[in-house]
Amino acid sequence: MNNRILIVDDEMNTRDGLRKALECPEWTIETAPDGKEAMEKLQQRSFDLMLTDIRMPRMGGMELLRRAREQWPEMDVIVVTAYGEVKNAVEAMKVGAYDYLQKPIDLDELELKVKRLFEQRRLTMENEQLWKDHRERSGLARLTGESAAMHKLFEDIRKVASARTTVLITGETGSGKELVARAIHDLSPRKDRPFWPMHCAAFSETLLESELFGHERGSFTGAIRQKKGRFELADRGTVFLDEISEVSPTTQVKLLRVLQERCFERVGGTETIKVDIRIIAATNADLEERVKEGKFREDLLYRLRVVTLRVPPLRERKEDIPLLTDVFLKQYAAENEIPVPTVDPAVIRAFQVYDWPGNVRELQGYVERMVVMCRNDRITVEDLPPQIGGRTERAPVSILSGDVPLSDVEKHVILEALHRNEGNRTKTAEALGIGRRTLIRKLQKYGEEAEARYPQDPGEEKQDQHRCDQTGTVH
Repeated sequence: MNNRILIVDDEMNTRDGLRKALECPEWTIETAPDGKEAMEKLQQRSFDLMLTDIRMPRMGGMELLRRAREQWPEMDVIVVTAYGEVKNAVEAMKVGAYDYLQKPIDLDELELKVKRLFEQRRLTMENEQLWKDHRERSGLARLTGESAAMHKLFEDIRKVASARTTVLITGETGSGKELVARAIHDLSPRKDRPFWPMHCAAFSETLLESELFGHERGSFTGAIRQKKGRFELADRGTVFLDEISEVSPTTQVKLLRVLQERCFERVGGTETIKVDIRIIAATNADLEERVKEGKFREDLLYRLRVVTLRVPPLRERKEDIPLLTDVFLKQYAAENEIPVPTVDPAVIRAFQVYDWPGNVRELQGYVERMVVMCRNDRITVEDLPPQIGGRTERAPVSILSGDVPLSDVEKHVILEALHRNEGNRTKTAEALGIGRRTLIRKLQKYGEEAEARYPQDPGEEKQDQHRCDQTGTVH
C-alpha cells in the first residue's frame, strides 16, 4: 500500500529536489507551489504526510498547518524553516506539526524522518486494528468444540491457514462462520496484518462498492473527498466477505477481477491499485442454486470455492453443548461481575434435546439471559424459556420426547399442576388423580425448590396440624 506525500514550497527547484530525493516505489508524491493550491489537493484526495515550507505567497505554511490540522488531523506534517528561525519551528510544533527541518535541508535526515514516521504510522494502525479485533471477539477468539465434526474443521483450518488460497465458508446463520475466518487469519503468516470483516448484505450496491474499493472525490453524491476502501486498507492482510450471496451482479464482476489479478480502481477513479490480500468469503445460501437462478456468476463461484469449509450446525454436534455452555457462563459472569452460577444437569439435558435453529449464537443468547436473570447462584430448568423446556402451562415437546428421564417428566408435571392450583396440595392431588400423602412425599423428594416456589396454603396447614394433633401423622 503506497503512502502519499504532498510537498509544498514556492521554489520549483526545491520542490523538484525534494520529490526526487524521496522517490521510491512505496511512496506516491505530489507537489504544490503554495498553501492555497495545497488546500485544493487536500480536498481532492487523502495524504499521509505533508512537507511544507513556512514562507510562501497567497497562503503561508503556518496557516496551511492550522487548517490542515483542523480538517485532516490524521495527516502528519513536517515543516521547513529558514536557518535560525527556531521560533517558527516551536510554534509549528505547538500547532501540531510532527517534526521540523531547517534549511539547507539534509536529504539523508529528511529520508530518515519520513521512513521513521511511516513505520510509526504502520505500527499504530496495526495496534489499533489488533485492539479492535480483540474487542470484537469478546473473549471468543477460539472456536470451541470436542466433537468429531469440530475436530475435522480444526484440522482443515490448520491446513488452509498457511496458504494464500481463497476460502469459501458455508454454514447456517449463527454457526460461527466469522470465527472460522478469524481463526484462518490468526493461524496464517498474515496474522500481524489487518483482518477486515465486511457484511455485504448491510450495504446498498453503491455503498458496498465504496466500502470495498474506496472512491474518488465527486464520484457520487456525498463523496466530498477521496476515501480508501477495505481492499486497500487490508494490504498484506485478510478481507472477510460475509453473506457473499447478496452482492449485486455489477460488484460481482469487480470482485472477480480482484480475485484474479489482485488489483482494482476506486469508484470514479482511473488509477489501478495493486494489493496483496487474501479473501475469505462466507454464505448461508446455496450458491449453486443462485447460479441456476442467474443471480450469481458461475466463474466467481469457481474462484471463491477453491477450498470450501463447512461449519456444522449445533444440532449436529450436541456433545459440544456442555463445553459451550461453560464458556458462555464464565464469559457473562465475568462481564456482569458476579460468581459463575452452577447449572442443574437437567438444564444441559434440555439443551441437548432442543434443535437450536439459531445455532451457537442462539445458545449464547440464552446463556447470557440465564446468567442475568437467575434468582440465585444456581440455574435450573425453571430459568429456561418455554421453548427449551422452561415453565409453561403445557409441557413442551422436548420434555415429552422420550429423551428425558421419567423422573424429570414427573417432576415437571407435578410442579406445573401445583403452580396452576396456586400451591394448594389437595386440589393438586385431585387434579393429578393421586393421594395427597403421595403428592407430599414426592414434593419432599424435590426438596427446598418446591417448598420455596409453592408454599403450602395456610388453610391446608391448619388442617394438617389438626390431623397431626389427633393421629401424630400427616395424611
